[in-house]
Amino acid sequence: MLSRVAESIYWLNRYIERAENVARLVDVNLHLLLDLPEMFEGQWDALVHVSGDYEDFKERHGEANQSSVIEFLTFDRENPSSILSSVMAARENARSTREIITSETWEAINEFYLSITAPGAKDQAIQNPHEFFRGVRRASHLVEGANSETSSRNEGWHFARMGRSIERADKTTRILDIKYFLLLPDISHVGTAVDDIHWGAVLRSAGAFEMYRKAYGKVTANSIVRFLLLDAQFPRSVRHCLTRMDKSLHMVTGTPERSYSNSAERRLGQFLSELEYADERDIMRQGLHEYLDMLQTRINEVGDALHETFFALKPVTEAAAG
Repeated sequence: MLSRVAESIYWLNRYIERAENVARLVDVNLHLLLDLPEMFEGQWDALVHVSGDYEDFKERHGEANQSSVIEFLTFDRENPSSILSSVMAARENARSTREIITSETWEAINEFYLSITAPGAKDQAIQNPHEFFRGVRRASHLVEGANSETSSRNEGWHFARMGRSIERADKTTRILDIKYFLLLPDISHVGTAVDDIHWGAVLRSAGAFEMYRKAYGKVTANSIVRFLLLDAQFPRSVRHCLTRMDKSLHMVTGTPERSYSNSAERRLGQFLSELEYADERDIMRQGLHEYLDMLQTRINEVGDALHETFFALKPVTEAAAG
């Protein structure tokens, strides 16, 4: 497979996953506004912090409130991580790989794009945000389902899975990191009913509430950290996402698992080994926010190594040219 085609498929799926997870990030605050409307209108600022685009937002939008944050994260064409920008970029990558992806996948992506750019989309996002962002998640699931059920398990499919997996791992850390910013205004909420509502909102926004309750029952900080970061079976946990990515990476290269032949496999293998032996109690002792920052940095390093290994243009040496 040509590197430019592999890169387009990889980013196509990263962008679709990014759009879904931005919707999940917004969903954290929507849940909190339902449960504690008198306390959390001001927490839209936290959402922008976690998105990683705080300076850009403040420069162009000023005050963080429901309207400005939804505009910035959903429809702002100048924000490369907004839902609209992500879906537009995904569609362009899909257009350049029409001969590779299936027609069902292309149709699902195109329908996603049309729903986001429809004339009434902005009004719906403001007037009925729950339904709008649920629609974004469903559209993402439709793209993933179409690709999964109509594509051969070839190199293209594995690059698609790597793109979705690394993006999902990153955004799970950001959804969890919202809890840190919610604590900043008043640490006295720790251990109270308000704290439980915080954690419940985080779990729901990660699509993890039902599976978590079946696995652990009571809502506790340590068990939530274990479930979202270290669980081997839950499909949105960081460990599960990176394990799935590692398997696809080795399928592409043909290198046996637990070994490496390039920097991407080496970085990802080291990272996974650390996660497999990590303990949530140690994470909480060293500081959840600090640990999540470290995870985000390591995920970015894996992404950079993947780019260098498969997508970066390399000069032709004289020996190779000869």
